[in-house]
Amino acid sequence: METLSKILACTDGSLYASSVYRHAHWAASRLNARIEVLHIIDSRQESVPHVDLSGSIGLNARQRLREELVALDEARGRAAQAKAALILEEAKAYFAESGFEGVRFESRHGSLVEMIENKEAQASLVVIGKRGEAADFAKLHLGANLERVIRSCHHPVLVAARSFQPVNSMLIAFDGGPSAQKAVKYAASQSLLKGLKCILMAVGKPCATIQSDLLEAAETLKSAGYEVDARMEQGEPEKVFAETIQSESIQLLVMGAYGHSRIRQLIVGSTTTTMVRTCRFPVLLFR
Repeated sequence: METLSKILACTDGSLYASSVYRHAHWAASRLNARIEVLHIIDSRQESVPHVDLSGSIGLNARQRLREELVALDEARGRAAQAKAALILEEAKAYFAESGFEGVRFESRHGSLVEMIENKEAQASLVVIGKRGEAADFAKLHLGANLERVIRSCHHPVLVAARSFQPVNSMLIAFDGGPSAQKAVKYAASQSLLKGLKCILMAVGKPCATIQSDLLEAAETLKSAGYEVDARMEQGEPEKVFAETIQSESIQLLVMGAYGHSRIRQLIVGSTTTTMVRTCRFPVLLFR
């Protein structure tokens, strides 16, 4: 009996939660996969910080303070549980209304990154919102967990934009590096992206190596049935990609999480970070 692949949809109930469900729904329909909606109660954030009671206050005062801290800790725990239940109820309501079956809902205590590492072996895709409930929207900061999730995942990570739009076209940002090559092979072999209008683009100073790699990647995609518009452009990658996404009405950006340069691998690639931070469309990332 064939086992369906699984998509992990990470939710924290933020403004991106609904979009995460819709992107997971879209991906699951194309991959013939089931979905696990995962909510994590981060115990480190919900617990009252340790307080040093070895000071000069009296014994009875220390005991009362300990009891109050324990009571506060328990109250925060109950509030976190209630919040988790509400978030999952909203997720269940979305999928019930959509008619999509094959969804499992789970809330766990711990770290999101560690939980994904434990569950990733049974999953083919991770979907997560660009920003969580604690993100600074005014400064366009990314969610605190996003980079750690991208760093740890061996499978593709679909970073959901704030709202979902039907996906009919994609731009594959290509630099010839291992993660970009991985993105091309995935597009050619998996059903998630099949049938989408495809622009394959490299940006930078023209050289024989990247042009050869670009043509080879284009042939791989054409052999898989894509009509590929392969381009080599000059300029700043962030600017050229952004202009192309807008002028060509692209709805999905596909790219490696890390650039070709070793320096850029110290953090998630700088071009990648900029594109994820500023792009208003979903981004499919490969490590």
